[in-house]
Amino acid sequence: MPIHGFSADSVLADVLDNPEGRSIVQAHLPIINSPMQLQLRALTLGRVAEIGVMARANGDALAAMWEQLALLDAGTPSVRVDAPAIVPSPGYESDRIFVGSAALSYPRDAGLWDTVEIVIGGPSHGNPFVDVDLDATFTLAADTADTDDTADTDTTTDGSGAPGGPVFVGGFYDGDGRYLLRFLPRASGEWSFVTRSNARSLHNLAGTITVTDPEEGNQGVVRVADTFHFAYDDGTRYLPLGTTAYAWTHQPEALQEQTLASLGDAPFTKMRMCIFPKSYLFNTNEPEIFPFEGSLEDGWDFTRFVPEYFQHLERRLSELEALGIEADLILFHAYDRWGFSDMGTAADDRFVQYLVRRLSAFRNVWWSLANEYDLLWSKTEADWERMARVIRRNDPTDHLLSIHNCLAFYDYGRDWVTHCSVQRIDVYRTSENTDAWRQQWGKPIVIDECAYEGDIDQGWGNITGEEMTRRFWEGAIRGGYVGHGETYLNDREELWWSKGGELVGTSPDRIAFLARITAESPSGVLEPLDGDWDVPWGGHGDEYRIAYFGFNRPSYRDVTAPAGHTYAVDVIDTWNMTVDRLPGTFEGAFRVPLQPARQYMAVRLTALD
Repeated sequence: MPIHGFSADSVLADVLDNPEGRSIVQAHLPIINSPMQLQLRALTLGRVAEIGVMARANGDALAAMWEQLALLDAGTPSVRVDAPAIVPSPGYESDRIFVGSAALSYPRDAGLWDTVEIVIGGPSHGNPFVDVDLDATFTLAADTADTDDTADTDTTTDGSGAPGGPVFVGGFYDGDGRYLLRFLPRASGEWSFVTRSNARSLHNLAGTITVTDPEEGNQGVVRVADTFHFAYDDGTRYLPLGTTAYAWTHQPEALQEQTLASLGDAPFTKMRMCIFPKSYLFNTNEPEIFPFEGSLEDGWDFTRFVPEYFQHLERRLSELEALGIEADLILFHAYDRWGFSDMGTAADDRFVQYLVRRLSAFRNVWWSLANEYDLLWSKTEADWERMARVIRRNDPTDHLLSIHNCLAFYDYGRDWVTHCSVQRIDVYRTSENTDAWRQQWGKPIVIDECAYEGDIDQGWGNITGEEMTRRFWEGAIRGGYVGHGETYLNDREELWWSKGGELVGTSPDRIAFLARITAESPSGVLEPLDGDWDVPWGGHGDEYRIAYFGFNRPSYRDVTAPAGHTYAVDVIDTWNMTVDRLPGTFEGAFRVPLQPARQYMAVRLTALD
């Protein structure tokens, strides 16, 4: 019998699982030592050889590798067969079950932008996660509608959650015979609902809820405002001061509590975090609970969710909301040793639908379809577009939605993308591109990863607090929003960027200072203004203008102010967080002293007329 050898078309997992094949690959490609090895296993060996440092392997050495692999017995190659989608059967319950007979519980009154939870006691036979579909239509009585409470913000939406309804809300199974529908009303008045289900007992249940004024402190959902910025539903400005702790909810309870305590003392208003656990550098611990029944050893049942996993996540979301923090939820990522990044089309869609139906009525949710989507090599652009549609169909609240890049930008011009979630594209230059990206995409620019303040050996994780602060200012002056993260190594390997815990860096206080300066603008935000050839200016028209000098250190600056205005002039030390007003008033051309010459300085002009 002829030997069937390995080739460029062989799946990497098959080659690495063969001891001789693994030895040959290890001798010619650096893949064995790569932290991305797990993520690459589903690719063909030929594709792996084209990626990153592997592509720089010696041509003669690669030729020798192919020759040696071809002589091995590859056995039977792996064949991937995705499970098909499951369509709920109309015969799930017998005709003996009365229509609408399930026990129904819901609040008769609620405040505007409150999460309304409808609880239904129903059947539990079979697998209700896939055997039962449940939804409801909410309708606002026309003679009771009061939509004046909803601010007229410039928001990207497919219209399903427009104030006034009707609004489609998908239900979900929460285990133990308990079904939930969650609704976040965007208008005051009398809302009626009626359910629809293939389970007879859950079908045609109805009720009415009176929605009144919002509770104090409830500002609604964050949406795009004025094209490039954000505001709550009540019109209040929202500044996304973001940080990242990818896997903080997958850590021991005490560490999670420490993370919340740290956030309570920090200026951050947005947290990037993963739904699935993470496996990567400085993050190798096993989580205590998983989203699906099963195990890594025995396999996962992607048709059966573990409600306790999601209930825990919901508790943390509520705690973030109490701190005034938006949860930027990452649905997929490549740093995965459990198989959740490559479940197959039907399982991916089912997970997205279940998650969105559970969480869409939380006010402080943003959707990030993927972190570094272009490292999830098993998924195509068509997959991302399809799952974006699944989110939009199942999110009547129309939460903010984006997707995050690593090597190449996604097409942020897509109509479902509300804002640009950007990672640096150059080791040094990122924030400096903010104004150009605004012009390119016409959407808010959120640089969620500009690198991290820290001291690890990775170039993305060892910038100083000064440099982190500088990147924040560069992005803000150019009309965008930069995100923070920390990667300071400690003996416990509890790096904030991944596990949360304790913030030890020097940039958070300076970020809070920048937020104060931004909020003092007449519009509450900064827009890019015509700059000098060597210095960017930002602010609000002629009324409020800031020049930022970054790592340059002039001892003075000659300024020509817009004609027709008289200005107060402040010298701002962005690192030492001081504002010194120069005596007198200024107009036309004048000199601003900046002695002693030092980095990270800014000059602010505030019109007095």
